[in-house]
Amino acid sequence: MKSLILLPAALLAACNPQSGAQAQERATSASAGKPFTVTTIADFDAPWAMTFLPDGRMLVTEKAGTLLLVSADGKTKTPIATMPVMAEGQGGLMDVVLHPKFAQNHLVYFSYSEARADGLKGVVLARGTFVEGAVPELGKIETLFRANSYVEGNGHFSGRIAFAPDGHLFFTNGERQKFTPAQDPKVTLGKVLRLNDDGTPAAGNPLAAKGFDPTIWSYGHRNLLGIAFDAKGNLWEIEMGPKGGDEVNLVQPGRNYGWPNASNGSNYDGSDIPDHKPGDGFEPPKVWWNPSISPADLIVYSGKAFPQWQGDIFIPALSGKALIRVDVNGTNATKGDQWDMAARIREVEQGPDGAIWLLEDGGESQGRLLKLTPAR
Repeated sequence: MKSLILLPAALLAACNPQSGAQAQERATSASAGKPFTVTTIADFDAPWAMTFLPDGRMLVTEKAGTLLLVSADGKTKTPIATMPVMAEGQGGLMDVVLHPKFAQNHLVYFSYSEARADGLKGVVLARGTFVEGAVPELGKIETLFRANSYVEGNGHFSGRIAFAPDGHLFFTNGERQKFTPAQDPKVTLGKVLRLNDDGTPAAGNPLAAKGFDPTIWSYGHRNLLGIAFDAKGNLWEIEMGPKGGDEVNLVQPGRNYGWPNASNGSNYDGSDIPDHKPGDGFEPPKVWWNPSISPADLIVYSGKAFPQWQGDIFIPALSGKALIRVDVNGTNATKGDQWDMAARIREVEQGPDGAIWLLEDGGESQGRLLKLTPAR
């Protein structure tokens, strides 16, 4: 297997080339009729994920393999690591998340796809140490976990990362467009995994005693592209369904979420999949969409900028070209607002001041970083 290599950091990238007038024009257009003002902050090359450092700077991943340190105003972008990823199809450098004790240990966790010498591909969880200095870098990179197993194809890697309130790390493995691995107890594909922060299986995972891979927390998932904990410790997850059937799930230990045996969508060839129904043995989604919105991420909002939305879920949509709000009431959820963003939206994050930040998907959507603040 490939080992992860840290290449020398490049020179500073150029400042955001957009003029203030251009940014304002786009912001005004995107903000029209919405309860927030949209401001363009920066532009990237096919970005996938972002996270905020304690001082307001950001780490942003680009699919081709670059991890960028971005100033709080978006004007300075410094490459701090280049990863040897497999950047084809849905693969590349993906999620980036700080360790809960980042202020003490400076650990940054990230995921990416890789190809082995035999051509089979899989998703990897890794971490490095953020080193401040004249030329910031991500050092001491180590691989923590590789999906079990690697298969052909370039789809459904998933690779989202979230830390639980108790410090355990949750990691998603998509079923790689292979369907049946999601129900296979011996592989991690199509699963939510619960790990220690060093990538080893966490003690007490609910299915290990039944012969499942010891990392598995829940199974029967398809392409899991967002996970987040709410203030009460509930784990929420968003996944792409087939032709329709995109889902928001409340992830509970040991539960089977049905894929590919149950879905509120249909196969792409038009063949039917049995819908979720009471008594089928599968955990149904809390919210679902048909036709598809192609959800790409999920946060549970807790900020002060939009107090009316505290505790609600926000989801960026790719084919839906929207930002979507889901009302959450305890462990129940219902559809809320859906705002047209006129672009494929890849990522949603909450900023330190409670603003909502979005990353466009790139390509036709330009890959811009957008900041949403309350409309005045």
